[in-house]
Amino acid sequence: MFAQLIKEILAQAPQSQEVKICGWVRTRREMKNLVFVEVNDGSCLAGIQCTFDRGTAAFPAETDAALAALSTGAAVAIEGHLIASPASGQAVEVAAQSLRIIGEAPAENRDAQPAYLATPAYPLQKKRHSLEFLREIAHLRPRTNTFGAVARVRNRMAFAIHQYFQQQNFQYINTPIITAGDAEGAGAMFQVTTLDVEDLAKSGARQIDHAKDFFGKKTFLTVSGQLEAETYAAALSRVYTFGPTFRAENSNTARHLAEFWMVEPEIAFAGLENDMALAEDFLKFIFKTALVDCAEDLAFFDAHIEKGIIETLTRVVNAQFAHITYTDAIGELEKAAGKSIVFEFKPQWGCDLQSEHEKYLTEKVAGGPVIVTDYPKDIKAFYMKQNDDGKTVRAMDVLVPRLGEIIGGSQREENLEKLCRRMLEMGMKLEDYAWYLDTRRYGTIPHAGFGLGFERLIQYITGMANIRDVIPYPRAVGQADF
Repeated sequence: MFAQLIKEILAQAPQSQEVKICGWVRTRREMKNLVFVEVNDGSCLAGIQCTFDRGTAAFPAETDAALAALSTGAAVAIEGHLIASPASGQAVEVAAQSLRIIGEAPAENRDAQPAYLATPAYPLQKKRHSLEFLREIAHLRPRTNTFGAVARVRNRMAFAIHQYFQQQNFQYINTPIITAGDAEGAGAMFQVTTLDVEDLAKSGARQIDHAKDFFGKKTFLTVSGQLEAETYAAALSRVYTFGPTFRAENSNTARHLAEFWMVEPEIAFAGLENDMALAEDFLKFIFKTALVDCAEDLAFFDAHIEKGIIETLTRVVNAQFAHITYTDAIGELEKAAGKSIVFEFKPQWGCDLQSEHEKYLTEKVAGGPVIVTDYPKDIKAFYMKQNDDGKTVRAMDVLVPRLGEIIGGSQREENLEKLCRRMLEMGMKLEDYAWYLDTRRYGTIPHAGFGLGFERLIQYITGMANIRDVIPYPRAVGQADF
């Protein structure tokens, strides 16, 4: 049905069987009458070497002409026989007999009329390109080793997420992308409208009548599918979402995206202890899958992106996650700050833990993954279950070495009165969340869940420093080019 992938061909025993290679040229080099062409099709990190012998009497003239025109980046179809390779570092190669150039990739600028047919030189040549440069050509960067590997890891991890939750009898649900509510209660949302904002500006209107908008009210792109997931957990017991979310946070850093993907499980008849156990088991399954099924790509990242990735993931898989309360964690940080450790942000009770604090807790205090619980309610979302002390909530963050926070979750407040009181304290309008509050009116239950940013997970597994390099087309402040 399809041409065989290079990954499939490399797995075959060489018996001089006929094969057809379809892919893009990575390198071309000549040695006397031999021409070596390496082709990659993205199915795996490795390419396959195709050897053409111009010294044979029956070498086709059309193949010779195609070889002369061949350049890096060209799409080709090569036919030949799969044989054992005499060269070191590769088990098999193709004794090539025919070459067809399907799509050229000129090595020099090519002018043409009309002007839109002009073709600049293919920008990906055989040299090391900076990640900053590759972000400028995001439509071509998946052809590089680095971004091809990122794409394959991302693909396998997305499948592993579904595998894990399906094996645990979770139901996959699709929560809305357009919403009228703020799940985090913190603003920074993209507004959705069909109103002509240019006409409104020209008219000098001081107020917008949202009743005339498409949905008849003010609507936004979602920051989380959690609230809707809670309603389905109250009917199906175990559910999860895995979809795009959006934050209009004006942060132009290596850690922020305006559009990203979130994994959000929700479990009924469960408390914080169940939530923590689920998060630990889930992460270990994902990392174990990466180590086994993405071994080739992880070896590449370990060698070329960040040394020690494989060792770090292996240690997390084998670790028993430590538990510490927020109050005790702040105590450890204050103790360290009182000695020789200098933190950029002073640790004190009531503050958000910063990356430097999280890394210290994992690397120096716990010596591995740690789950911090019972945060001050004033720095957490409205839906989190309140502790009896009136100051803290049943929240938890999973921190891992080298990164810090990778999962954030909580037990949800199932008591209608307490939830309403907290929402009013935060200035929220109860009528906007009437549907959500109904789950506390009719058959309320203890329940819990967490959120995992998919791109942060891929960053952790690959060692890529900038989050914009682990999503195909990053959306950030001033960046929506592709």
